[in-house]
Amino acid sequence: MHEVINVERPLRIALTKGRLEKSSVKLFQTMGLDTSALENKGRRLILPVDKYEAVLSKAPDVITYVEHGVCDIGIVGKDTIVEHGSSFYEVLDLGIGKCRFALACPKGTDFFAGYKRKVVASKYPKVAKEFFESKGMDVAVIKIEGSVELAPLLGLADGIVDIVETGSTLKENGLEVVEEILPISARVIVNMASMKLRKAEIEAFLNDLELASQV
Repeated sequence: MHEVINVERPLRIALTKGRLEKSSVKLFQTMGLDTSALENKGRRLILPVDKYEAVLSKAPDVITYVEHGVCDIGIVGKDTIVEHGSSFYEVLDLGIGKCRFALACPKGTDFFAGYKRKVVASKYPKVAKEFFESKGMDVAVIKIEGSVELAPLLGLADGIVDIVETGSTLKENGLEVVEEILPISARVIVNMASMKLRKAEIEAFLNDLELASQV
């Protein structure tokens, strides 16, 4: 893997756009950092946060940037880590963005009944496949990019594996949780080379971030 570790530039932190970005900004504020650039970002995607730099990106790209060393640290959901991640250190559970992976199916149906091979739709095919393999089940997994709840309603799938927060979207579409698979929350990941080359800086940042997450 081609890594770009530049110890001369500010420590660079990749943030997941959206709700995790907002939660991260609150943590930075608790740390006493100046987040004004993040709060008034316009269309900019690389922003100063005191002596650090923040990079805003989609969740899978947070992992890519950290793995390749163009960002030293990333804040990303555990869901993205288990689906996409591999070559980095996962160092901290921030306890924010809590939800869970779950298997859901149309209300009143028994997903595990019968001998017919089941079909499951998911945005997270790796998670789904590993879950059913752990149960010794041969299940066909179809990847869906949009509203995965549609798949059972259209007759495409017997059930879905998706992220569940409150369960209200499932209920509105006549689905219910059959089994919970994995709890999810925001995690901090660190590039392996950065951890060696910028150890003191990174450990100081992580210590402050961990304290802020406990407030």
